Amino acid sequence: MAASTEINSSLRHGVSRISVSLPEHLVTELDQMVMQRGFESRSQAIAAMINAQLTEHKKKLGQNIMAGTINLLYDHSVPGLQKQLRDLQHEYISEVISSLNVNLVHSQTLEIILVQGPASRLETITNRMIACRGVITGKLLMSAAILPQVHPLPAAG
Repeated sequence: MAASTEINSSLRHGVSRISVSLPEHLVTELDQMVMQRGFESRSQAIAAMINAQLTEHKKKLGQNIMAGTINLLYDHSVPGLQKQLRDLQHEYISEVISSLNVNLVHSQTLEIILVQGPASRLETITNRMIACRGVITGKLLMSAAILPQVHPLPAAG
């Protein structure tokens, strides 16, 4: 009964069935991961892995529009750093959607910046921010999904 329900639900969401042959040791490891990570099925786990690989592939292509976050950890006591990071966000106003700052201990700040745009441009923004004196670490996390446009920016002029 449950298998029938799963198949019917899958068909409504445009899911295609494929067959994959794997060595037995990979199937065993996959089953262990499915159980440990709480996936409902092998299919769900494999779909998540494929999605992650496709996102990485699209990221490397450079011009695909992607959404993501730039996660920065920095020392907010470094003179001019916060202004420099704000100025970069204004410079890339078309890509920067929002940011969140969390003050941590020992003059450290965690900043999470929501971005969307061509993957290569998001990489450039991230690299420029990470290169700022006082930034301890930074990382860009991207997704192939994109945010809906709230409203268009006025034409520059």
